[in-house]
Amino acid sequence: MSKLIIASREVALPGDLLAEGMEFIAGKNTYRKNEKIYSNRLGLVDVKGSVIKIIPLSGKYIPQKEDLIVGEISEVGFSSWQVDIGAPFIANLPLSEGTNTYIRKDEDLSKYFNVGDKLIGRILNFTSTGSLQITCKGPGLRKIKGGLIVKIDYNKVPRVIGKKGSMISMIKELTNTEIIVGQNGWVWINGEASDILRAKKAIELINEKGHVKGLTDTIKEMLEKNSKIKPVKN
Repeated sequence: MSKLIIASREVALPGDLLAEGMEFIAGKNTYRKNEKIYSNRLGLVDVKGSVIKIIPLSGKYIPQKEDLIVGEISEVGFSSWQVDIGAPFIANLPLSEGTNTYIRKDEDLSKYFNVGDKLIGRILNFTSTGSLQITCKGPGLRKIKGGLIVKIDYNKVPRVIGKKGSMISMIKELTNTEIIVGQNGWVWINGEASDILRAKKAIELINEKGHVKGLTDTIKEMLEKNSKIKPVKN
């Protein structure tokens, strides 16, 4: 008798037994051994009909509760919004977490958040089954307008922020921009167009060469060349 061991949308580790029986077909990133199907990498189990495959998680942002994120509305529902945050899962923004305004049951939610709108939010909860909820309630959390979103490797976020916020504070000061760095690797930059582009260049350089020694001095020198703020002489 065939049996699914790990349900669809749950996380599997390399070597995990996914299913038993010949009714299932080993899809991408899985392998069969006798009558059993195993995962060969870390990822989400995806079952479509009789085919089992693994959606890799490596390189993808894995949400953690309380993470500050920058996202984009991908779908408007009847009682919530779907939000792309660059994770393997689409986040859900419930009506109760999107606005304090009273909304009638038949009201069009796109008046508050529409497809393509950008936001600053926070992870409310996340489970191994892929249930992911965010909130836009809290200090600094909101829909954002204008500016530019730069997407970097989420594991480079600490380098972009710097020790005690030193790197990102320097970039903000020397470009005269507002910058929000999401833990998901999405960075929102707002200000004058030329300043946004300078900040973008600096952040992309950190993303590319975050491992290089003396990068802080390199970024500072690059930004001071065209800065509207005169560098302080020691």
